[in-house]
Amino acid sequence: MKKAKSKRVIPGFGLSLGVTLSILSIVVLIPLVSLVIYTAQMDLGDIIETITRPRVLASFKVSFLTALTASLINAVMGVILAWVLVRYQFPGKRILDGMIELPFALPTAVAGISLTALTTDTGLIGSVFDKIGIKIAYTKIGITVALIFIGIPFVVRAVQPILEKLDSSYEEAAGMLGANRKKIFRKIILPEIFPAALTGFGLALGRCIGEYGSVVFIAGNMPYETEITPLIIMSELQEYDYASATAIALVMLIFSFAILFAVNLAQARNSRIINGGSK
Repeated sequence: MKKAKSKRVIPGFGLSLGVTLSILSIVVLIPLVSLVIYTAQMDLGDIIETITRPRVLASFKVSFLTALTASLINAVMGVILAWVLVRYQFPGKRILDGMIELPFALPTAVAGISLTALTTDTGLIGSVFDKIGIKIAYTKIGITVALIFIGIPFVVRAVQPILEKLDSSYEEAAGMLGANRKKIFRKIILPEIFPAALTGFGLALGRCIGEYGSVVFIAGNMPYETEITPLIIMSELQEYDYASATAIALVMLIFSFAILFAVNLAQARNSRIINGGSK
């Protein structure tokens, strides 16, 4: 007797692959190809001249440095926040856990206006720091604060499931054998959460580099000081200089791909080390 074919929940491979490739092409591939096509209309010399303008280079520096700083802070604070949400019980835990998603749900323009109002010299938070001579709004510090706000969920949501599945018996066994808390964290917990934290760091960095809505208000947009690269791109588009805008955007795209490649490479290397040590 012929075996009855098992029913699949989703359609067959051919249809599923076709739908996947179609959506991927519409959402990702076609915009990327159009970006390259627009840039290809320029000569190599024109491209280099466009992306090496002093104002553009200054915006690259502001965007990359603030994004890197914010992502490093998120990598540390995100792990701590995920640890608190997983390992401790306290009133309002569910509310705090839900608020982690707020930067995803809140429109970026609303976030930018709110953060600017809070961190100006007359704002609730900015007035406190202004008394000790620290200005937040319209400085690189303000940009970093805004990027921390929109990047923290990536790290928390990447690390949280790993901590939830982590077996505490290994930590207890290590403690019974005489290991202190620092050694337990370094030898048992850190190797487990490091790939997830690295993934969250890479996602946060990629998001922070191209962030516009939540940063444009708090940055102040002073050329050579607090002007971000996405604002330069928007300015070129408003002047109908699509070639220059796409050339600058291509640099951001290449940098984003480099981040993804570096994160995947580090994860693969870390997996080989862990698998090699477990044999």
